[in-house]
Amino acid sequence: MQTPRMGGGRMDHERRREPAINLPPVVIGALALLFAIFLVQEFLLSYRTNVMIWQDFGFLPVRYAHSLSQQGWAWLWSPLTYSLLHGGWTHIVFNAIWLAIFGAPVARRIGAVRFLILWVTSAAASAFFFAATDWGAVTVLIGASGVVSAYMGAACRFVFAGGRFLPQAHLGPRLAIADVFRDRTARAFVLVWLAGNLLIAVGVSFAGVSAGEIAWQAHIGGFLFGFLTFPLFDVKRPRTLVF
Repeated sequence: MQTPRMGGGRMDHERRREPAINLPPVVIGALALLFAIFLVQEFLLSYRTNVMIWQDFGFLPVRYAHSLSQQGWAWLWSPLTYSLLHGGWTHIVFNAIWLAIFGAPVARRIGAVRFLILWVTSAAASAFFFAATDWGAVTVLIGASGVVSAYMGAACRFVFAGGRFLPQAHLGPRLAIADVFRDRTARAFVLVWLAGNLLIAVGVSFAGVSAGEIAWQAHIGGFLFGFLTFPLFDVKRPRTLVF
């Protein structure tokens, strides 16, 4: 009589087939696009050409302080295209990590189409929150951190519900705003995140990056947009909780 072996059979076969990178395809596609654009700029284009790209496709608040008819067409696409550009390895790597962590549960929950719609709308919201707090500035805003912040804000409405976190976080119920702040973990995350960005606003630097180089306004604008509007994207979930 043979002694049965643990871990064999169908369960072991399914475990071996588990993908090494367990991210939704839309998140993988977004990461691939961001890195493809960055690598082309980093290795194939000159600094002068990159400066022109940042000016033409980055978001500049000064464009909207004057007549749009005198600004060309960049005012139309730059509220989106700025989110596809990055200024260095640290910039894109940090955004990619947070996009993978918080974008994944959001994508699993609302699907690829709504995930992309949230990207477009939160990019614009982040940019114009930045513009509203620094109206007429000639500063060029680039980077996906405003969009990533929106996914963080959206995720706060469900990832902490019922004690779940990745990879089953997307199954949690949607929390009302009051319920988010009643949950100890969710409340701590939101308050620490906001406190960190407010410290940047008063000049505190993080990870060796000067506070003046970090668009905290876009972070907060994106987070608030994702946090407050998430129920509009979460249409397949029962609307039993108000927001």
